[in-house]
Amino acid sequence: MLTVALPKGRIAEETLDIFETIFGESFRFESRKLILQVGGFRFLLVRNQDVPTYVLHQAADIGVVGLDVIEEQGLDIVKLLDMGIGKCKVAVGIKEEDELDWSRPQMKVASKMVNITRNYFSEKAMGVEVVKLYGSIELAPLVGLADAIVDIVETGTTMRENGLKVAETIMESSAHLIANKQSFLAKKGEIMELYTELEKVVRGA
Repeated sequence: MLTVALPKGRIAEETLDIFETIFGESFRFESRKLILQVGGFRFLLVRNQDVPTYVLHQAADIGVVGLDVIEEQGLDIVKLLDMGIGKCKVAVGIKEEDELDWSRPQMKVASKMVNITRNYFSEKAMGVEVVKLYGSIELAPLVGLADAIVDIVETGTTMRENGLKVAETIMESSAHLIANKQSFLAKKGEIMELYTELEKVVRGA
């Protein structure tokens, strides 16, 4: 049996749709349940940011999670396949009337993605003070809490509606299939069989 960690929401739904396409069975969680067992799979519904942790500690053999989460956490897991779902960007947002000034000695940036933010600004040789926020990040530049934000952007509408604009894209993200290193060795046959089927659907073969 393979245990699969999925992030609550759209990525879980789209992943389960792919499983239905492959196996011709219904893969649906009952209302508030967090575990679903179908065939040779057990699915766990967890918070997006927790998927790599479940996989790292082998509470799940494999998982599906955004590349942004994988990069932010930098955990020792196996990255297997770009699932082509949950596409978004990680971008720097600033006030509509501002410009990014790379000649400044330092910037204050609000984000929940502390590592991605620090790495990006250090590549630009700019000092950065990261203010960690968990939500309503767009507020930060508007009330003087930060000069800029680093956040997930799908269409850019939320930024625009709050008087911000995308100044630079840091990375493109989409959901990836990941595996625990020990599970990948111990259950390689099962995991690679699933990988092959998933890849066919993802690539539209």
